[in-house]
Amino acid sequence: MTPDWQEGGFGLYIHWPFCEAKCPYCDFNSHVAASIDQSAWRTAYLSEIARAAAETPGRTLRSVFFGGGTPSLMQPETVAEILQAVRKAWPVANDIEITLEANPSSVEAGRFAGFRDAGVSRISMGVQALNADDLRRLGRLHSVEEARKAFEIARSCFERVSFDLIYARQDQTLADWRSELMEALSWGSDHLSLYQLTIEPGTAFGARHKAGGLKGLPDEDLSADLYEVTQEICYHAGLPAYEISNHAADMAQSRHNLIYWRGGDYVGIGPGAHGRLTLEGQRLATETYLAPQKWIEAVSTRGIGESDRVIITPTEQAEEYLMMSLRLAEGSDLRRFTRLMGQPIDRTRVNELEDLALVELKDDRLAATQAGRPVLNGILRSLLA
Repeated sequence: MTPDWQEGGFGLYIHWPFCEAKCPYCDFNSHVAASIDQSAWRTAYLSEIARAAAETPGRTLRSVFFGGGTPSLMQPETVAEILQAVRKAWPVANDIEITLEANPSSVEAGRFAGFRDAGVSRISMGVQALNADDLRRLGRLHSVEEARKAFEIARSCFERVSFDLIYARQDQTLADWRSELMEALSWGSDHLSLYQLTIEPGTAFGARHKAGGLKGLPDEDLSADLYEVTQEICYHAGLPAYEISNHAADMAQSRHNLIYWRGGDYVGIGPGAHGRLTLEGQRLATETYLAPQKWIEAVSTRGIGESDRVIITPTEQAEEYLMMSLRLAEGSDLRRFTRLMGQPIDRTRVNELEDLALVELKDDRLAATQAGRPVLNGILRSLLA
C-alpha cells in the first residue's frame, strides 16, 4: 500500500526564532536578540538539513516554509545557502512552493529581491491591521503606509504574496472590520489569513487580561458576527475560505499548510519546530529545543536539535487526521480515517450532526458546513467520543 503520508505530501519547516520586538498577543517561540551570528545559524540549519535528508532519502519535497519569529531578518545569503542545501538533499517538485514570512518594515522590504534571487517564491506578510491605533495596540513596528509599500514591492518581486490580519480587536465594530477587510481585498492579494484575536496565557495580553486591563474585547455574539461577515465578504470577492482562517483564490492556497491539514509528513528544523515523520512504518512526532541557544548548542555538540521523538499510535494518527482535515472546506476522507483507525467512524453521530446541519457527507467525504465551522471543536468532541 502507498504510505499514508503521501496523501498529504512532504514538506520542510524552518523556524527562525528572532524578532525586532515581541508582540503582546504572540505565543510563538520568538525572541529579541541584540545581535545574531548569522554564520553560526546558517551552519546549524545546514547540519540539520543533512541529518533529516539522511532519514528521508528520495522523498519529493513539495514545500519549504521559513516561519518565525521574523525570517525576513535573515540575510538573503543565508536563505540562499539553505535552499541550495535543500535542493541537494531531496528531489524537489517542479512547482515547489518556498514561502518566507516577513514583516512589512521598509528595511525588510528592501531585501525582497534578494530573497527572490535566493529561491523564495512566496511571501507571507504579517500586516495584522490597517488602522494606526490598532497597529500600536498590537505592538507592530510598521505603519499602514509602510505595509502597503512593502506589499507593492513584494508583488513586484514574487508571483504569490499573502498577508495576515487580526480581527475581533479591542473596540472594533462590525462596520470597522467590514471597511478594513474591503480595503485589504482592494490590494489584490490572492491569499489572506484572517485570525480572530485570541488571548493566550503567557503573553503580555494574557497577563493584562487576567488583571482586567484589556478592555473592549468583543462578546461572543459580536465575534460570531465578525466571523460571518468575514466569510461573506471574502466569498463574494473570490477568496472563499478553504480552511477556517485562510482564504484564497483558486490554485492560490498555501501548499505547505495543506500538507499539515492533509496529514502529510514534514521535517521541523529550528528552535521549537515540530515535525511529523513516517519512518519504517511508524508515524513519529518530533520536537526541538525551545531556547535558541540550547538548540544551536545541541546541533553543534550532539549533531541533532531534536529534544524528543514520540511514536504516534494508529488511533492517535486517525484522530489527528480528522481534527486537521475537518478544518478544510474539502473535509475528511472517511475511507482513509477507517484505514488508520481500523474501524469506521460512528455513522450515528455523523447522522446526528447532519440533522443539525453542522456537517455534510458525500461519497465518503465528511465536511463541516458553514454553520459547523465555528463550532468545530464541538463536532470533533462528538465524533471522537
